[in-house]
Amino acid sequence: MFIWWTIVSFLGCILLGAEGWPAKEGYDFKPYQSFIRLRHKQEKSPENSRNKGYVSHDVPLRSCENKYCGLGRHCIVNRGTGQAECVCMEHCKPHYKPVCGSDGEFYENHCEVHRTACLKKQKITIVHNEDCFFKGKYLSDCSLFDLLKYDDYNSDKHLCLEEFYRAFQVIQLSLPEDQKISITTATVGQSAVLSCAIQGTLRPPIIWKRNNVALNTLDLEDINDFGDDGSLYITKITTSHMGNYSCYADGYDKLYQIHILQVNVPPVIRVFPESQAREPGVTASLRCHAEGIPNPVLGWLKNGIDITPKLSKQLTLQANGSEVHISNVRYEDTGAYTCIAKNEAGVDEDISSLFVEDSARKTLANILWREEGLGIGNMFYVFYEDGIKVIQPVECEFQRHIKPTEKLLGFQDEVCPKAEGDEIQRCVWASAANVKDKFIYVTQPTLDRVLIVDVQSQKVVQAVNTDPVPVKLHYDKSHDQVWVLSWGSFDKHSPTLQVITQASGSISHHTIHTQPVGKQFDRVDDFFIPSTNLLITHIRFGFILHKDEPLLQKIDLETMSYIKTIGLRDYNCVPKSLAYTHRGGYYFINCKPDTTGAVPPQLIVDSVTDSVIGYNGDVTGTPYISPDGHYLVSIDDVKGLMKIQTFTDRGEIQDAFDIHTNLHISDVAFQASFTEAHQYNVFGSSTTQTDVLFVELSSGKVKMVKSLKEPLKPDEWPWNSKNRLIEGSGLFGQYLMTPSKESLFILDGRLNKLNCEITEVERGNTVIWVGEA
Repeated sequence: MFIWWTIVSFLGCILLGAEGWPAKEGYDFKPYQSFIRLRHKQEKSPENSRNKGYVSHDVPLRSCENKYCGLGRHCIVNRGTGQAECVCMEHCKPHYKPVCGSDGEFYENHCEVHRTACLKKQKITIVHNEDCFFKGKYLSDCSLFDLLKYDDYNSDKHLCLEEFYRAFQVIQLSLPEDQKISITTATVGQSAVLSCAIQGTLRPPIIWKRNNVALNTLDLEDINDFGDDGSLYITKITTSHMGNYSCYADGYDKLYQIHILQVNVPPVIRVFPESQAREPGVTASLRCHAEGIPNPVLGWLKNGIDITPKLSKQLTLQANGSEVHISNVRYEDTGAYTCIAKNEAGVDEDISSLFVEDSARKTLANILWREEGLGIGNMFYVFYEDGIKVIQPVECEFQRHIKPTEKLLGFQDEVCPKAEGDEIQRCVWASAANVKDKFIYVTQPTLDRVLIVDVQSQKVVQAVNTDPVPVKLHYDKSHDQVWVLSWGSFDKHSPTLQVITQASGSISHHTIHTQPVGKQFDRVDDFFIPSTNLLITHIRFGFILHKDEPLLQKIDLETMSYIKTIGLRDYNCVPKSLAYTHRGGYYFINCKPDTTGAVPPQLIVDSVTDSVIGYNGDVTGTPYISPDGHYLVSIDDVKGLMKIQTFTDRGEIQDAFDIHTNLHISDVAFQASFTEAHQYNVFGSSTTQTDVLFVELSSGKVKMVKSLKEPLKPDEWPWNSKNRLIEGSGLFGQYLMTPSKESLFILDGRLNKLNCEITEVERGNTVIWVGEA
C-alpha cells in the first residue's frame, strides 16, 4: 500500500506543476493556455471512429468509402440491398486503458463506451470522477519498476515528464492564443476544410459543433467526413453553411476553438430595360441590379469604354452607380451600355441597349423596345367579383376584361358559372400564382377547381379539379410544380395538399396528392416553400404544418414525400408561419398563442442540421425576409410593433430598429431602393385603416401613403388573414397595387405617393404581377 501511496503522491506533484503552478523561481514554462486531465487516448484501430468499411472480401469497399458512421459504429454492406449501412460494433480491440462512463459503469477503453452507447441507444459520455475508478481491478503485484519496464519509450532508463503522462494517461491540451478564432473564406460550390488547432498528448477525438449542435453524429449530406486529424470537411459549400463552428477534444469542451466560415457568392446581374428606343430630347434611364456576397461594386461601359470620364450634367450615375441617367438624349447617346459587377468571388455583366431615333425612323428599335407598362407583360392581373381585369400601371389603363360569362378556350365551361340562388353571376377567388410569366393559376374555392390563364392570349385555357375548397397556391419554380392547399370544407374539416406537375407546360393538367402522414390526409394546416431569388435558384425542401401539432414536417419537393420531423414540443410552439434566409440557412418560426394567450418568441431552425437552435431573442410576430435575404421584418399585430433585423455576410443576425404602429399590418411587399444600390424598402397595408406604411430599411425612414379607402372587413375575406394585400411589380418595377373594398389603388414606389385609383372593382383582393419590370 505504501508503494501505491508513493506513486499517487508523486503523480500529484507532476499534475500540480502541469496545471500551471509556478516553480520556486516564479517562472511559468507554459507558452499557451493548457487544459489537463486524466484521460485515456483514443485507440487508432480498425474499430475506431474513422472506420469506413467492415465488409466481406467479396463486397466492393467503395460502398463504405464515403459513409461516416460515428463513434461506436461501423459500416457494413447489406447483402440484400447492396447499400452501405451503419451498425453497432460487435467488439472492440482488447486493451486495458480504463475510462468511466456517465452511466456509472467502468469500461476498459473508449471504444467500449461508445459501443455500449450504440447498443443501448443512449448517450454515454466520459466522466472524470476518480470514485468510478475504484470499480477497477487492483493489481497487487505492480511496482514502480514496472513503469520503467513498460513506459520507458526511448529506453534511456529514465522516465521524463512526457513518459509519465503516457504511463498514467495524463492528457495535456493546448490552443495557441492567436488561433482561438479562425476565419475561413470560401466560394459557394467549392469544398472547404476546417482544421482544429487544439493539440496535445493523447488528444481525444475532435468534436465539431454548429450552433451548439454536434455534427459528428449527424448523417449530413455535405458535412459527412471528419478526417483522422480532426478536420471538418464540407464537400459542397452553400450560403447555408456560413456561420460559426467550434471544435474541442471529446470530454474537454472548456477548451475550444471557434471557426468563422464566410461564404462568398459571385455576382448575378440584371439590367432594365434590355433595350429601349427614345426620341431626341427626352430622358433615358438604364438600371442595373446586382447581388452577391459581399455586395458587388458596379461599373458601366458604353460600347466597351468606361463612361466615368464622360460623366456630365447630361450623363450622370445615380443610386450608388446602379443607374445611368441621360437627360436630353442625343443621337450619339445610342449604344450598348454594359453594367459590370465585381466582388471577391467573381464578375458578371449584362447589356442594356439604347436607340435614339426619330419616331418616323423607328424600325428594329421598335421591335426590341420594351418600354415600361407596354406589351403583354408588365401588367397587374386583378381577380374580382366581375371576372378578371388586366391593368397597365403607368397610365392605369385596362388592357383586357375577362367576364364571368366568358367561356374557357375550347370548352363550354364558363369562367364563373352562376351559382344556384344567385341573381347576379359573380366570381369568387382566393389565391393566385405566376408560373414563369406564361400562365397564371388561380383558385375558385366555391367551385373546387383551379383556373389556368394564358398570359399571351389573355384567355382562360383550362380548369383543373381539386379537393374541395382550394384556398392557397404556391409555384415551386425549382420543380415546375404548383402546390394546392384545400380545406376540404368551409369549416376546414379535412384539409389536404395536392400538386400540379409540369405547371408551365401546355398540357392537360391534373392534381396528385402528397404522401399522407399516419395514413391520414386531414392533418395539414399550412405549408411553406422558400422562394428562389437571384442567388438561390433551386429549392429542395419545404415544410408542412400540421393542425395543433408542435412540429414541422420536412418534405422533399421532388418526390413530394416526408423525410423528417422537427419537434418543437420543448418550446411549446405550434408553428403558424415561417420565413427563410439563405444567409446562414435559417428558418424563423412564428408560433401560435399558447393556452393562456401568450405568444412565445420566434424560434430559429438551422437548415444545415434541421435543429432548433433557440429563440430569436424576444422577437415575436409574423416574419418576412427581403428578396436578397438581408433583412428580416417581423410584425407583431398585438404589440403594434414592426422589428427590423439584418444579416451580415457571415450569417450573423443583428438588431436594426423598431417601428411602433397602430396600423394592424395585413400584408407587406418589398421593393428595391431607387436611391441606393443593394438596399430594399418595404410597404405595409393595413387590415383596418386607409393608409399604407413605407419604411426605408437602410435608414429607418418612415412615411405614410394616405387616403386609400377602407379595405374588406376580415370576415368578408375568409381565405386568409390578408384582407388587404399589397403586390409589387417585380425587381425593377416602381408600382404597387393594393385593393380597397370597391377600388384598386396603384402606388408609385419611387415617389412614395398615390399614382391612381381605379373604381368599381369589388373584392379585388387577388392580384398577380406579370412581367420583367
